[in-house]
Amino acid sequence: MSAERRDDGTAPAARDDGAAGPSGGAQPAAQNAGSAGPSPAAPVLVRADGLAVAYPGAPAPALTGVSFAAPAGVRVGVLGPNGGGKTTLFRALLGELPPAAGTLDVGRCAVVPQTERSRLDYPVSALDVAVMGALSTLPWWRRPGRAERAAARAALGRVGIADRVDHTFGDLSGGQRQRVLVARALVQDAPVLLLDEPFSGLDTASSERLEDLLAALAGEGRTLLIATHDVEQARGWDRVLCVNRRQIAYGTPEETLTLPVLEQTYGAALATLPGDEQTVVCPPHHHAHDHR
Repeated sequence: MSAERRDDGTAPAARDDGAAGPSGGAQPAAQNAGSAGPSPAAPVLVRADGLAVAYPGAPAPALTGVSFAAPAGVRVGVLGPNGGGKTTLFRALLGELPPAAGTLDVGRCAVVPQTERSRLDYPVSALDVAVMGALSTLPWWRRPGRAERAAARAALGRVGIADRVDHTFGDLSGGQRQRVLVARALVQDAPVLLLDEPFSGLDTASSERLEDLLAALAGEGRTLLIATHDVEQARGWDRVLCVNRRQIAYGTPEETLTLPVLEQTYGAALATLPGDEQTVVCPPHHHAHDHR
C-alpha cells in the first residue's frame, strides 16, 4: 500500500503485459495505427495495481480501482469528467498523495501544466521559465547556474523555441507557451511526463506542432500521460485510461473508445453526433473544478 520510486528515476523493469480492457481482463497489446508503439522489451515506467487515492480528511477515496501498466514509449490519454479523478491520479504519480490502497510503481515524473492557467503578468523570459525546471534537482541553497541555463537553452531548442529564448513568456502565443512548459519539464530529465490538458486553447497549427513533439518524446522512450477531453485526438495515441472516480477502462483506443465505455466515463454529459453513433462529443473543459 505504498508508492515505490527508484533513485535512478525508473520504475522496476517489467514486460508490457498488455492492456486491461473494459472488462478488466488482460488484452493483447495491439499496435495503434500511426504510432510505432513500445518495443516488446520496453520497461514499464508506470504501474498501478488496485490503486485508491484519498485526500486527507475526506470520508471516501477520490479515485479507486486503478490498475494499469504504461511502458516506455507510449502516449496514454487520460479521459474523464471534471472531478472524475484525473488530477488526483497525477498528484499520486507526483508523490503528493500517498496510496490509500493498492500499489503504485512509478519513475521520476515531471508535470506540464495548462498554459491557460499560467500567470502571464510576470516579467520573465522563456529561458527563465525553462530554467525553473532545474530547481527540483538542485539543493535549496543553490541557484541555477551556467549548466542549468545551458540545459534550458537546449530544451527550448528541442521544442522549437530557440529563437524565442529572450522573449517575455506572457507575450508568446499559446502554442509557444505550451512548448516552453514542455521544455521546463525536459530540463528535469524525467522519464515520465504528465500533461494537463496541453491542447486547451491552441489553434490547429499549434496543436499539430505539439502532437509532433509529443510523438517525438515518446519515440525517445518517455512515457506520456495526457489528460484530455478530446476523444478523437486520443484515438491517435497508444493507450487510453478512462476514469470517473474509479477506473472504467484501460487499453488501446480500439478497445476503450467505445460508446458503452464513454457513457460510463461521462454519463449523461456525453453526446453523439446526429447520424454517427461512433462519433462522440465530450463536455468542454471547465477551469473552475475541484482539482480532483
